[in-house]
Amino acid sequence: MSKPKTEQEFNEVLLQSIDEALVALGEKAKAGLYFHLEHTFHLSKKDIPDRIGDFAAALERIFGQGAEQIELLIMKALNKKVEATYKWSGPKWLVPDLTFTKYVKLMRLQCIENKENDVKVILDVGEQEEEEA
Repeated sequence: MSKPKTEQEFNEVLLQSIDEALVALGEKAKAGLYFHLEHTFHLSKKDIPDRIGDFAAALERIFGQGAEQIELLIMKALNKKVEATYKWSGPKWLVPDLTFTKYVKLMRLQCIENKENDVKVILDVGEQEEEEA
């Protein structure tokens, strides 16, 4: 898959990444979640890319702290699909304050506006330690 270059392509890739992450819950749970998002939070699946903050807030209300794990799964899938190449140039002990919503906006900027950023996204500390070994 090539890196998305338009807003529409990025939105499709984002929705695919969300679907991939939600499969971890099971197909019925995924379908139930989309139903709940639409009927309780008035957030249809097609509107998620434009309302990513609302989506993140809905996940938090539904899953509490467990929402972070779902967000990480989405971020990993999206990172793989957009072929992100970030490198953190700050000290190793300082991890940037990167929320799910900020991450999606950062990916959107990199893809659509073709902006390169000097930040390495650390999704899993264990993976980071494996790479350094």
